[in-house]
Amino acid sequence: MQEKSKTRKQTGTFLIEGKREIELAIRGEYKLKTILYCPSFVDYNTIQHLAHPTEIIEINQDVYQKLAYRDTTEGLLAVAASRSLDLSDLRLPKNPLVLVAESPEKPGNIGAMLRTADAAGIDAVIIADPKTDLYNPNVVRSSVGGLFTNQIATGTSTEVIDYLKQNNIAIYCATLQDSTPYFSPDYQKPTALVVGTEATGLTQIWRDVSDQNIIIPMQGALDSMNVSVAAAILLFEAKRQRNFK
Repeated sequence: MQEKSKTRKQTGTFLIEGKREIELAIRGEYKLKTILYCPSFVDYNTIQHLAHPTEIIEINQDVYQKLAYRDTTEGLLAVAASRSLDLSDLRLPKNPLVLVAESPEKPGNIGAMLRTADAAGIDAVIIADPKTDLYNPNVVRSSVGGLFTNQIATGTSTEVIDYLKQNNIAIYCATLQDSTPYFSPDYQKPTALVVGTEATGLTQIWRDVSDQNIIIPMQGALDSMNVSVAAAILLFEAKRQRNFK
């Protein structure tokens, strides 16, 4: 996986699988370099509209199955150019709602958070101190196209904190220490909701800059939940307060 990530970074490209995801990438203004299709599974006439000005290459079933990650087969892949994930490239409105995730490692969790961010219609997702390549095929797949429908940026925690402060965005950290219930603060102003890993939570650098620590009260025997689920609860509370605007 490390070698594959290195290759993606060196070539500036990554692989997209599936017609819907490719269409969302095009809508998100990602540049497609090549479309690969397997005529055993998909007819050329159904995909040629995706091609302009991208080249289309026919591949056989053996090649396709070596490249494909999914169990379900659509017969369609695309090689796309990676985009900049710099914080400076974000274009936020006057009253942004942002999700920050510190060091998420599992591609499935990242993908789920991107899906939630799209569903909630928030303004950006920022990954602080990323441990996983965002163009990892498992992130692309688990996001179900959310990688292409959200504004996304990465940076070190220090860089992300500086960015939030420079843009006067309040920081609400999901952590156990000195916390108030998540539904208590006012999220109608510029807001960043910050979540950490399930294993260790947020690091001290985030706790030190938090404007208010927040907690999701737990009613059962366990003291934690999946980070993507926690992010969803927080985001939709913020959207509720904003009347889903």
